[in-house]
Amino acid sequence: MKFLTFAAALALASPAIADGHAVTYAFDGDFDDATFGVESAIVGQGLVIDFVSHTGEMLERTRADAGSDVTLYDNADIFLFCSAVVSRQVMEADPGNIVYCPYAIFVTDRDGQVEIGYRTYPEGPMQQVQSLLDDIAKEAIGE
Repeated sequence: MKFLTFAAALALASPAIADGHAVTYAFDGDFDDATFGVESAIVGQGLVIDFVSHTGEMLERTRADAGSDVTLYDNADIFLFCSAVVSRQVMEADPGNIVYCPYAIFVTDRDGQVEIGYRTYPEGPMQQVQSLLDDIAKEAIGE
């Protein structure tokens, strides 16, 4: 029985990669707790949140105008921020890496299933950013 409990916990903590474009983690709690966790984890890294995009609200508000009757998310926010240190490192390696800044972590709620995630980055210097985002996401889920 202990093995099954451990296996279930491990499965919840393991990231899912959506079509190779994003890493997501299931969050055991509600949307508000997840957004608080993400905000706290970002600030805890000494970073400043530049903007919070309330993407779920926008999609719902414009649903009829877009000719749709589909509710995509119960809630969805995207936190945008940058790291001066990491950004400098990856842009000194390749100034073209500016295209990836600011960095983003999203929180979604679909039918009570809350997830925290971020987009994946290419191999090379941008893996520093991906590592930073993974650390923040894991902290937000309590890992």
